[in-house]
Amino acid sequence: MGTMSQPESGVDRDNYPDALRAGALLVVVFGHWLATLPRLENGRTVATDHLLDVWQAAGVMTWVLQVVPVFVFVSAAVSAPGVLRRRAEGVPHLHWWGERALGLARPTVTYLAVLVALALPTLWTSGRLMGPLDHSLTVHLWFLVMLLAVQALLPWGVAMDQRFGLKAVLGLVLVAVVADLVRSGATSPGDLRDLGELVTSNRGGVGWVNALVVWLIPQQLGIAWRNGRFGGWRAGAVMLGLGAGWLALAVGSGYPVSMVGYDAEGHTNLIPPTLALVGVMWVQCGLVLLAEAPARRALGRRRIGKVVGIVGALGMGLYLWHKLAELPAAMLGERLGLPIDAGVPGEPEFWTGRLLWILLCLLVVTPVMAGVIAFETRRSPDVVAATSTPVIIAGGLCLLTGLALALALGARPGAYFGLAGVAAASWLLRQHPRLRSRVRA
Repeated sequence: MGTMSQPESGVDRDNYPDALRAGALLVVVFGHWLATLPRLENGRTVATDHLLDVWQAAGVMTWVLQVVPVFVFVSAAVSAPGVLRRRAEGVPHLHWWGERALGLARPTVTYLAVLVALALPTLWTSGRLMGPLDHSLTVHLWFLVMLLAVQALLPWGVAMDQRFGLKAVLGLVLVAVVADLVRSGATSPGDLRDLGELVTSNRGGVGWVNALVVWLIPQQLGIAWRNGRFGGWRAGAVMLGLGAGWLALAVGSGYPVSMVGYDAEGHTNLIPPTLALVGVMWVQCGLVLLAEAPARRALGRRRIGKVVGIVGALGMGLYLWHKLAELPAAMLGERLGLPIDAGVPGEPEFWTGRLLWILLCLLVVTPVMAGVIAFETRRSPDVVAATSTPVIIAGGLCLLTGLALALALGARPGAYFGLAGVAAASWLLRQHPRLRSRVRA
């Protein structure tokens, strides 16, 4: 089963990036479960809320829980050496990207196929629980779209690092700043005091440039870190301080506190990304550097290394399927009559409900993952990725389109359209020797 960021073949495995990925993955899983609030009426789940919809003060938690910058940072650090090696060997980067895309497409086909089956009204759910959990079951697919997009530009990032060093990071930051300034429509220096309010009041426009640029910044930083352009606890402290100051200025100018979803006024830092997310990136990269020395010492212990290896091996599977665990968790909570209803934030019953809900998700995710692993391990592990440029491009477009449709439309009907696109991508992105031999004959 593929992982979200596998070490390049031929490169010695570095346990610290593996540990960062494993830790970030667990943060994502528990964060998603924490944020999903079932609403019960007469003991039956009738709707779900997002934690931030009912408790805006929890937005500051997303400064730690929004760990996508860490994923992108570490993925770039792990993958950058392979870019230079492939360049020296004359292997096109697109072939590597096609392998990554195929590694994402194959398990995603299985996930979307199960969603399609569960959404059929003739099954045991009768579609009742699919309604409340509809978008919750596909919302996490946005990360796969973003990761594929930024990794397609990895060779460009490596070339920019070779030529400009850390100035390449600064250049991306400046582009992100300009995009937000133009999006804000600010016409005077006085408008900068309300920059965040002006930016997020505009639904997008030129701000969509940052849907790519903001995520390219941690990728560029990861490349620079791998190449030794910065590191150590001093650099970590500087980045942490920069991030804290950056976030204080961002929130003070009206950017939402939360780094996911929407606030009460309908403003968001994520759709499209804003400069506030860049502040989170500085904070998290600073923490990565501060934790590096003690973490590497701890990773020398065999038990910790085994745990990191297990979580890392689950990788892509756990990311895809942990949201589906909410479906049997809701059903089990109903059957047992447990108080999993969200309640009122801050009250003891609220935290009791959160704890029970997370425990149920933990309980049911184990058999879910066991089934996924059993299925995936039976699939042919020696599938070879396509090497034809037009075919890889066509497969990539099908994959991105399928994921985007499932993300935008939810499990119903998004899983149907998404499955068609991702299945087509899975077929296109692999080699078909028998088909080629028939054509030649």
